[in-house]
Amino acid sequence: MYGLWRPRVLGAWRVPATGPAILAVNHSHNIDGPMVMGVAPRPVHFLIKKEAFVGPLGSFLTGIGQVEVDRHGTDRTAITRALGVLESGGVLGIFPEGTRGEGDFASLRAGLAYFAVRSGAPVVPVAVLGSSERRGRLMKGLPPLRSRVDVVFGDPFEAGDGSGRRTRRALDEATERIQKQLSAHLENARHRTGR
Repeated sequence: MYGLWRPRVLGAWRVPATGPAILAVNHSHNIDGPMVMGVAPRPVHFLIKKEAFVGPLGSFLTGIGQVEVDRHGTDRTAITRALGVLESGGVLGIFPEGTRGEGDFASLRAGLAYFAVRSGAPVVPVAVLGSSERRGRLMKGLPPLRSRVDVVFGDPFEAGDGSGRRTRRALDEATERIQKQLSAHLENARHRTGR
């Protein structure tokens, strides 16, 4: 990432140095995940749509520990693998909106709340800014080479209410808490970076 673009990383020290953690990343461009993997202070295992696991790219993603997920139903294998990452003290990366979009955390899916409440792992909000501002001249699908992309890590927080409940209501409440925290972090990151 540092060879192709000019990432500016703010707050990487906020990622817990040990133990399980969940990085909740906004998603407006296809380089957001690789950018976070490239600049995060710890190895990150992202939940990635199964459509990306084709040919040599699929072998590469599997080899670096990424988790293949079928977004069109309940993928028990992906859930088990993701929980395994957290149980072993690893870092799980999630795009809580489920797919690429505006990257504003406006509509969250329940997966992030489920993993956070089930594992008890802290959620670290991550804002990637600048990846979708302009298109490159050489490769239209990527930001211009050597352009600045900001990656801003926020303060970790607990998504659950401390009760240990895993009911549908508890997950809905956790999703609301998460959305407020992520939206506030994104606003703060935009203010800090001027984007």
